[in-house]
This record gives sequence, C-alpha cells and structure tokens, in this order.
Amino acid sequence: MSQDDDEKYPASAISSWSGFVYQGKVALYHSLKLIYDGDLDFELQLDSSDDFAIYKDGKLHTAHQVKAKISKYRSGYTPALEQATLIKYDKIKGTTRYFHVSVQLSNTDDHKGASGETVKFYRYGENYHCGLGEIEGLTKELIKKICEKQSITFSDNLINFNYCLLSEKISTKAIHNHKLNQVDGLSENKAAYEGRIKARSILDDLLNENPYQNRDYYTVELKARLQAHLEERLDQALPTMSDVTYERAKRLCEHIRETHINELTTLCQMMKPSERFQVVQTNDIRRYTKLIQAISVEPIFNHLPHYLDSENRFYVPTALDVDESKECESDMNHEMKNNDDLLRLLFEYNHLIASKAEASFTFNTKFTNSDDFEDKQATEKLESNITKSLCISVITQDDAEGRLNDKATH
Repeated sequence: MSQDDDEKYPASAISSWSGFVYQGKVALYHSLKLIYDGDLDFELQLDSSDDFAIYKDGKLHTAHQVKAKISKYRSGYTPALEQATLIKYDKIKGTTRYFHVSVQLSNTDDHKGASGETVKFYRYGENYHCGLGEIEGLTKELIKKICEKQSITFSDNLINFNYCLLSEKISTKAIHNHKLNQVDGLSENKAAYEGRIKARSILDDLLNENPYQNRDYYTVELKARLQAHLEERLDQALPTMSDVTYERAKRLCEHIRETHINELTTLCQMMKPSERFQVVQTNDIRRYTKLIQAISVEPIFNHLPHYLDSENRFYVPTALDVDESKECESDMNHEMKNNDDLLRLLFEYNHLIASKAEASFTFNTKFTNSDDFEDKQATEKLESNITKSLCISVITQDDAEGRLNDKATH
C-alpha cells in the first residue's frame, strides 16, 4: 500500500473532534511538565491560532500543534507541519514550535518550512508520540512527582482525583473558548487570548483540593471515567463506526463533559439503581454506554439521558444486568429504603431500561410519596395498602424500543 493509498480518518467533524479531545490532554501534560521543572510564570492558552500555546510576560513562548491519528506516514502530516511553521499572529521568527502526534512515525526529524521556521516533533520520554490511551498514565506520573516535590502525602485515589479535577479544568476552558467563538460570535483569537489559565492556578488545584471535603470524589471519578471510556472507544473504532453510532457516542460524551459535577449525582444513582453508588465499575460504564448506542431511538440529552414514549413517560437507560427479577426487586426495594436520592429520582424516572434482562417485569413498592422514607410510620402504614404505591418497571431493550418506536407511528 502506498502512502497516498493509506486509509486516513475522514476530514470531518470526527477527526477534528477526536483531535480536540486529545489536544486538551496533551496541553495538561505539557503544563504539568513545565510546573514540575519549576516554571510557574507561564499561562496556558487553548484553541487559538494553534491548538494550544504557552505565554510568558504576555508574549508567545511556545506554539503547539496536536494531531490525533491522521496517518501512520509522515507525508499525511505535511500540510499541518507546514502550517505550523507559518509566521502569523503571535508566531514570529524564532518562535519555538512543537508538533504532537498520537501514532508512531518512522521519520520524526525536524520540519523546516518555506518560511524558514522549524517545527520539532514533541518528545514524551524516549518516544516522539503518545496515544490517547497512554497520555493519562504519563500525566498521573507527573502529578505524583509534583506531589512528591511539594512534600504532599498522596494516595492513588488522590492522584486520580487530581487528574480528574485538572482534566475538567482544561476541558471546560477549551469548550468555553470554543463556544465563545462558535456560538457567541467572539473572534477565535479574542476568545482564547482572554481565557488563559495561569500556571499557579493549576498548581493551587493540586495543593488545595481535598476530594473528601470539597466535592463528591466518586462523582468526579465517574465523569472522568465515562469520558475516558467514550474517548477511547471513539479513538479505537473510528474507521468502522457508522455515522449514527459515532454521533450518538459523541453527543453522550459531550453531554457528560458539559454536565456540572454536582448534577452527575443523578447519573451515579440511575446507572445502577439496585445498589448504592460508591465506586465506578468499568463493566457498568461499558454496559451503560453500549445500551445507549444500541437503542434505535435517539436519546434526549437533557439532564439525565432519557427517552419519552407517546404518553410522555420517561424511560432511562441503566447498567442493570438482571439474572433474577425477584433478586433485582429485593435489591431495589432495600436500596430505596436507605437512599433518599434514589427514591426521589424513581418517582420521576420509574421506567428503567435494563442493559441485560431475560424479560421485562414490574413491581410495586411501599412508597406513595418521595418523602416516605423520612417517615417510618408512613412506611409502616403502607404495609397493608400498596395499591397506590410507586410502581417500578424494568424493561428489556426490545420492549423499550417497541414502546418508543410506537410513538413515531402516532
């Protein structure tokens, strides 16, 4: 196969979005590397004339182009390399320019452009590339080293929390800059130039945030791991994904990214409503995301991802893997008695789509009001009268599609 015949990712929103996700992770890694080396006088600028840039004293220090899986041959990057050498905006003669790639190339020599300027391939340890699945590990190692240097007592949980927190900080700023440009009509340069992140604020987040006092640690972790799972799936499956599957996965990922951490408590509860949410299980994330992508109906990405039937009843996808309906019913009843958040949610979202179940089933609870759990006497009075109690419906994907597709025929 010639280089010209090499299968490339399509020049569409797919490749640009994949690159957008990747560039934020690379920007965080590079910023932490500078901080570890003792540099606290820079500002990180995202999504401007370059994918990201480092400024010092108001002047451009280094410019960075980031490309995710364009080609396995260097020739596939020639236009982007040439663009990186241009003299424009703040990039003047002598500006240090770096080029980041996610796949290994046989030739990573410097590129000298028609302008006479040179762009260097960025080095990650011994390698001149870093894949989407590798950047997290490298970044966490840097966080660990910074903690050691700052004499911070750390655990794996704290390292993971800080990684999630900083990733959120970078992605939120990038999305904000992008929105200012695309939605609000602010010029690209103005949006980015007025939204820089100071090195000191990145370090302060590492030094001052305590996951067990300031935020729900597990909710932060859920957000990060959901995003990571979807990003890696998109990265691996791009060549074979249908447009519909890709757009669905992309919209779910963006919805989770844009949802405030406090609001994700709802998703924590409803992904696995049969048990108290404590730690993210990879299998639950996999089941949940696969179900959303598999259902033939487009979900409504508003607050909790959900569906509506012809009678405007809510249906919520879950990671429930039901082996025995009676066991599931028992687990959920037990959890509702001890979990006020879940009980309130189930009064609104009482049709649950199981990730896996042999058959659909329903069961009545002993609750007629979402505050019943707070009144033991009220619960006891319901022992002999459940005719008007909350009814929970756990349904299979096929049955859910039947009800939801019925809406389209009306």
